[in-house]
Amino acid sequence: MSQFPIEVPLYAEERLDDLLTHQLRIIQSDEVFSFSMDAVLLARFAAVPKRGKILDLCTGNGVIPLLLSTRTEALIEGIEIQPRLADMARRSTELNHLQHQITIREGDLRQLVQETGHGVYDALTVNPPYMPLTGGDLKLNPHQAIARHEIHCTLEEVISSSMRLLRTGGKMSMVHKPQRLGEIMTILRQYRLEPKVIRFVHPRAGMEANMVLIEAHRDGKPDIRVLPPLIVYQDNGEYSKEIYDIYYRSE
Repeated sequence: MSQFPIEVPLYAEERLDDLLTHQLRIIQSDEVFSFSMDAVLLARFAAVPKRGKILDLCTGNGVIPLLLSTRTEALIEGIEIQPRLADMARRSTELNHLQHQITIREGDLRQLVQETGHGVYDALTVNPPYMPLTGGDLKLNPHQAIARHEIHCTLEEVISSSMRLLRTGGKMSMVHKPQRLGEIMTILRQYRLEPKVIRFVHPRAGMEANMVLIEAHRDGKPDIRVLPPLIVYQDNGEYSKEIYDIYYRSE
């Protein structure tokens, strides 16, 4: 349970969830897209400075800024295009008394550079929509459709915006689907973001990867490290030791 009293409003269908073991809580709702393991893994994988400025694109309900606040003293910003999710992220920030470190913006990541200027962030994280837009996508709950499909931003727009927002040498960390890795690598290099670290996430040993974590440096030199695979479940169905440590032990 959080050490903080509830000092922010909760609206219909919203609930408070504990956020791992960091004595943090987060506002969630089944009516919108709640965070999942990919966000948690990205928040631990991401290369973040001890101080400086960090930006989280497609921040949703603010889970990644909240988790990053346990790893760094840097100022953290999140940007979210959906007003309802941005409001939830702001209230979760206030709930955890982190307004001094986390700022949530409501807006379009493609236009953010016009407000901030070029090259102002030391690090950037993004858990973007994974799938291109198809005709059947509109059948989803609108909040879920926007989170899963490239309705408001394409992969290229995410990467090109990241390049403009990062300083030279700044680090971008992304989680995505392995099926699009070739496309991701091509677009990263097209926009001067050199892939430096790759780690595949597998549901179980012997199974194909279902997630990939990527770190890229703006204007970096070609040199890629492929880390050992991250296995989520043991044969008995329980979390692997590494996943357990990520979820339930402080770094």
